[in-house]
Amino acid sequence: MSSAEKYLKPEVIQSIGRLDLRAKFIVEGLLSGLHASPFQGFSVEFSEHRRYEPGDDPRDIDWQVFARTDRIYIRRYQAETNITGYLLMDLSRSMGYTWRQKLTKFDYSVCLAAALSYLMIHQQDPVGLMTFGDRLQASLPARSRRSQFGDILSVLQQCQPTGGSQIAACLRQAASMIRHRSLLMLMSDLLADPDEILEALRAVRFRGHDVILFHILDEAEATFPFSGAVDLLEPEQGENEIVDAASVRADYLQALAELRERYRTTCLSMGADYVPLDTSMPFDKALVEYLSQRQARF
Repeated sequence: MSSAEKYLKPEVIQSIGRLDLRAKFIVEGLLSGLHASPFQGFSVEFSEHRRYEPGDDPRDIDWQVFARTDRIYIRRYQAETNITGYLLMDLSRSMGYTWRQKLTKFDYSVCLAAALSYLMIHQQDPVGLMTFGDRLQASLPARSRRSQFGDILSVLQQCQPTGGSQIAACLRQAASMIRHRSLLMLMSDLLADPDEILEALRAVRFRGHDVILFHILDEAEATFPFSGAVDLLEPEQGENEIVDAASVRADYLQALAELRERYRTTCLSMGADYVPLDTSMPFDKALVEYLSQRQARF
């Protein structure tokens, strides 16, 4: 692993105080791992694939193939284009949870949003930001100018995860405010009714927008590592329940697996992308998903 690639790890990133440096180091870690920079406009019409070789133009890398195979392939292209993206950030109280990671789910999503903003602006892709809890809060229109990165960071640094969450309603409202076809990247722990969320996603897709759903959990929520008596808190409603960890672990993990599979298959059927993440995972998976969507779109 190169010195740059270590910055894809959450435990390294949390030691960096400045959000702009976190974003830059995450992106540089991604590029170091790929041995190429995608910071150029690139496009879509291609006739063949072959393995990437030193000296090839990194603009021809097919990120969609890389996301599926973890191998770097080249594709040929003729025309250049850009994609407009909006980052939708869940600021509900539950996003402030962490077990042993120093990054909460909210911190993880902020780092991810900052890195995606940095990457998109260097691709000359317009990017905007919307934040929400029980209502839509901050909203920045999509722009590709360099100062947009600072504007997005300024909003992110003022955000705090408090209050309830109305994911479905806010998603519908956000989509209705965006006039042109865009890529909506939702970052949330999805602690709400999945029926309502999936129906809202269908409405977003009906409007012509593309969607990447980043389902962000804490490491403990993804693995349930507890033992003995555990005091569980329902974060949105504030209700507690004490349970024996061993007696509920299997059922919990099964329910989580079924929920993730439901999101995956339903998103696939509507042409959206579902990306399950937890706070122990490197950031490159999410960045590559954006790059894959960028090329698959056209």
